[in-house]
Amino acid sequence: MIINLRPLIYNRDYRWLFLGQAVSFLGSMITYVAVPYQIYQLTNSSFLVGLLGSVQLVPLLVTGLYGGALADSMDRRKLLIGSEIMLTVLIFGLFLNSRLEHPNLIAIFALSALASSVIGFHRPAMEALTPQIVAKEDLPAIAALGSLRYSLGAIAGPALGGFLIARFGASIAFAIDFMSFGFSLFALLMMKNIPKVTQATKAGLSSILEGLRYASKRPDLVGTYLVDIIAMLFAMPMALFPAMAQSWGGAPAAGWLYLAMPLGSIFISLFSGYAGKIHRHGAAVILAATTWGLAITALAFAPSLGLAVFCLALAGAADGISGLYRQTIWNSTIPSHFRGRLAGVEMLSYMSGPLLGNARAGFLASTYSNFVSILSGGIFCVVACLACIWIFPKFWKYRDDQVQNN
Repeated sequence: MIINLRPLIYNRDYRWLFLGQAVSFLGSMITYVAVPYQIYQLTNSSFLVGLLGSVQLVPLLVTGLYGGALADSMDRRKLLIGSEIMLTVLIFGLFLNSRLEHPNLIAIFALSALASSVIGFHRPAMEALTPQIVAKEDLPAIAALGSLRYSLGAIAGPALGGFLIARFGASIAFAIDFMSFGFSLFALLMMKNIPKVTQATKAGLSSILEGLRYASKRPDLVGTYLVDIIAMLFAMPMALFPAMAQSWGGAPAAGWLYLAMPLGSIFISLFSGYAGKIHRHGAAVILAATTWGLAITALAFAPSLGLAVFCLALAGAADGISGLYRQTIWNSTIPSHFRGRLAGVEMLSYMSGPLLGNARAGFLASTYSNFVSILSGGIFCVVACLACIWIFPKFWKYRDDQVQNN
């Protein structure tokens, strides 16, 4: 069944939010390729590329939970606008640094860390705003459309980024990302009918702890967080893409590697009409994460760029299924007045795994080889994900008709 476009057609505010975030995400994905590739060009070190993930994770841990609490205490659109203005300034800093004769490596890490801290406010506000402006019956479609938006940007961004970096250097990538935020800000300003959050809670330690206590009592939520962290921690290979690309054509090959996983994910999104027919959401998440690990294991043996792209596309399809059902569980069962705080927890779960996983991959690759790094990660991922069937039995048995919206 084809993806449900109803929310885009009939909901004006969601349409503006979707379009604005789609454009800015495209720009961000161009930068996503440019930053690690620029670091690798300057240092020729996969370890430092992997270290970028750790540098980005620390500020995200600091701001993520508070950003979620803030999203439950104020106008979420205003928080989004403020965050995007700050991101625009930081991207302009990356552009200026890239124009130097010798770009400063410390500046790249510092600006990336600051941008990560701002995302700690941006992501919870966006995730909490979305279910606030759409009807509950449209939430499965919203999850699929969100996945589609991500996949389109993650396909076009790396492909365009690889081409532009090879032809013109990293500065053009940062310039396009800078301009993309202009349209996103315009789209946010065009949104008019935003319902007020009921039971708004003052941001602070007590509200953060209240959100964490709520999440801890929900085994379905805890399962979505931990299964994804396990899969990404063991089997995230992106830090190795710049090094892998060197033997397959440089920047254009890196672009293909970065877009391969979203290519698989977009296939899942486009044919996501089936999603409502599957009720074992917990099992779907665990089995999808296991399939991700199998695909990454196969990547270790890929002898060519084409086969590597195929393995990564398969991994992306599995991750798309996992993300679709995780998002549906989150949006359909978490009350609006908790949505920002839980969005902060969600963000830490789906971003900390890849960031730590890239650090792990880069360290093992620099110590041993790309092959050892990828193969060991894939195998550990499969074993750990299958173990989740016994570790999280309530999550494995979770069905969408077990609504816990309290």
